[in-house]
Amino acid sequence: MATELLYQKDSYLREFYAYVIEISGNAVVLDKTAFHPTSGGVDKDLGFLYRDGNTYRIVDVVLEEGGVVKHVVEDPSGLHPGALVRGVIDWERRYRLMRLHTATHILSAVMYRRYGALISGGHVYPEHARDDFDLELFDRRIFEEAFAEVNEIVRRDLEVRIYWLPREEALKIPGVFKLAGKSPPKEPVLRIVEIPGVDVQADGGPHVRRTSEIGRVVMLGAENRGKRRKRVYYTVEP
Repeated sequence: MATELLYQKDSYLREFYAYVIEISGNAVVLDKTAFHPTSGGVDKDLGFLYRDGNTYRIVDVVLEEGGVVKHVVEDPSGLHPGALVRGVIDWERRYRLMRLHTATHILSAVMYRRYGALISGGHVYPEHARDDFDLELFDRRIFEEAFAEVNEIVRRDLEVRIYWLPREEALKIPGVFKLAGKSPPKEPVLRIVEIPGVDVQADGGPHVRRTSEIGRVVMLGAENRGKRRKRVYYTVEP
């Protein structure tokens, strides 16, 4: 049974209660979770599970086939199927992931509009993010100008909207899927993240509610990784 993904409905949920469904080794499966697994190019959440005075540190969160999320803990002793646990997110880590992830959406929209460039790889860590763009020309000024526009959009304090659309309807939106060489998810209903007037993308990860929460986005560097692979590194100010 797929795990209910609470963070898709509320990215600001810091604590939740859930029942243990299964334990395999050190991996704990819950019926629902606010912990984001490493997926969609965004790093995992960390935090704790609590049960009967015991504390279980989460060291990894993994998305398995079929939508099952496994919470890897240091020692699951004392947990069993049917047990009610309280989950608590490492909020500082999560919030930085949310800020950087939303910045990634704005950057990808700017690069797509300016150059028709799709993302061919990347990852969002708590400390920084990197994106590879399917772009032939390598010129650092391309990214410098793009980040200037990103920060102008951030300062406009735009709403970040989350909603769901039937897959067929979602795929009619130009640029709703900006990953090069990959097909859109097969789910019949897609989660949509929209920044009005800026970007609309199908995405399952956590985001901030308004662009102003991102703060200033800082370019760290750019690399030519191949004929059609240009990489940029960036972060958000504390």
